[in-house]
Amino acid sequence: MTDLPYTVLSCAMSLDGYLDDASGKRLVLSNAADLDRVDEVRAGSDAILVGAGTVRADNPRLLVRAAHRRERRVAEGQGPSPRKVTVTRHTLLDPSAAFFTTGECDKYVYCASATAAVARERLGEVATVVDAGVEPSMRAVSEDLAARGVHRLLVEGGQNVHTQFLRANLADELHVVVAPFFVGDSRAHRVVADGPLPWSRTHRADLVDVQRIEDVVLMRYALSERCGVQAFEGELRPYEAMEVAR
Repeated sequence: MTDLPYTVLSCAMSLDGYLDDASGKRLVLSNAADLDRVDEVRAGSDAILVGAGTVRADNPRLLVRAAHRRERRVAEGQGPSPRKVTVTRHTLLDPSAAFFTTGECDKYVYCASATAAVARERLGEVATVVDAGVEPSMRAVSEDLAARGVHRLLVEGGQNVHTQFLRANLADELHVVVAPFFVGDSRAHRVVADGPLPWSRTHRADLVDVQRIEDVVLMRYALSERCGVQAFEGELRPYEAMEVAR
């Protein structure tokens, strides 16, 4: 993993472990203070990755919101917001979605070889379409992003994407925010899908920080040796912590 981007998985979940409900509408699990924290983590990243399902369901902009953080990035020779990345096996992405139409940043769509030509025809004017092989894998995506100069990657979901990064041992940190309510609907998506994962009852992840943020709780877990525990001592901001860990 030393040549791959330093990767942070970030999610918010309900008390019963759900990322959303089954309403089809976006469920806001966090609060304003925590969203500002996430904005700081975004500002310290080179790229933000979400699955195509998240693009379709939530229509996220995936931008750095605070002006002072955008200005800081520009002063450091970067774009105002990180590059945006999504992964899809199909071509059912709307070129007018906020993912493509907002932000002065590059956008990348990784897709299967069988759909690459159609994806380029549909999305080629709003994004760089990358053929990720017969069956796109997060390792192939990570390797290609590294070759494009991405050193810090923030992964914001959804369930399938988080599961694939974990199963492939590609994550260095996991940030989990717990909201103070239940969803109580098994039709909704949990943080990860069923199946074996590297962290289990016999292989426990290392909890390196816990923080109360008004009515939610943030927990940070180290998932690789690249995530130095020293990065979480004191009152370091997420951006500074990622710099230390790198």
